[in-house]
Amino acid sequence: MTFPEKAYRQHQPESWLASPRMPLQHQLPNNVFYDRYNGSLNKQKDSNDVYQQKDDFYYAKCLAGGALSSSVRWVFTPIDFIKTASQANPNRYTSFANGLSVVFREQGVSGLYRGLTPTVLAYSTQSGTKYATYEFLKYNLQENLDSEFASRHKSLIYMISAGCAEAVADVLMCPWEMLKVKVQTSHFGEFPSHFRPALATMIRRRREYGFPFGSLKPLWTRQIIGTVTNFVTFEHTVNGIYHHILNTHNKNDYSATTQLTVTFAAGFVSGTAATIVSHPADSLLSLQARYPDKTPREIVQLVGWKNLATQGLVPRVALTGTTIALQWFLYDSFKSAFGLGTTGGTD
Repeated sequence: MTFPEKAYRQHQPESWLASPRMPLQHQLPNNVFYDRYNGSLNKQKDSNDVYQQKDDFYYAKCLAGGALSSSVRWVFTPIDFIKTASQANPNRYTSFANGLSVVFREQGVSGLYRGLTPTVLAYSTQSGTKYATYEFLKYNLQENLDSEFASRHKSLIYMISAGCAEAVADVLMCPWEMLKVKVQTSHFGEFPSHFRPALATMIRRRREYGFPFGSLKPLWTRQIIGTVTNFVTFEHTVNGIYHHILNTHNKNDYSATTQLTVTFAAGFVSGTAATIVSHPADSLLSLQARYPDKTPREIVQLVGWKNLATQGLVPRVALTGTTIALQWFLYDSFKSAFGLGTTGGTD
């Protein structure tokens, strides 16, 4: 007895679906996809759910989305400039508003956007690398660890993924961050404010400034603890909103608009927490540009822990807390637009 081709294929086990003449992923039924990472066939979710295959294109889109999400920081460069300058020189401005007013009066709009180019380079490379690496590590840890262990230790998976992702991203970020801080903390006229002459000066005097990786350890201290706090808090806040406020275990019960609202709310909570936790290290990084001849311990002894933890905290919360919320929002908007779904909320 012979079967029509369609009926024949439906009656065969999954291992019989492959043909030597055609790649496996092009032969599968519409509701099945091939998992490249563990070599298995997996059912796609229901039509209302998001397609969950993770391949190279998925992470490339995450890289692009992460890089574009950093555009928020480009807009907030004036706030970042006054915050960084105030940390390095506490007596430079009487208040945050005074700083904006003085710089605008003396240097105009271009003065407020001092350090814009290294800011774009620093945060686009850092954000893109961070988000893509986090997604890659989180997915592979969840897939390759024992399912019961992975379910019980979600926070550990989030922490390892976020910490490793940030450590890698900071290596790419460090040269541009050092250049940005030097431009923003120097008094007007004592160091080039434009990108090319500033970069040339940093390279020429690299031994004096420790360029390009002299600030990598303080950067890791600031960024890793902040990113781990950010991502772990975000994941749990998203899950908490869906489970305890929206009373659902399937985020796709709600529209994309609602999901992105959840993303923004969770991003603000996680951004505020990350800002407070990482602020002392952020202050130390700014002060190193002011005191290049002193060790971190000597700087701490000079300014005190209280000043490290509080000086410039309010404008940094205003900048970083809101920025992180907007970054999550833009990142998840990008993912949703390309059919990748929003982050978190699937536990």
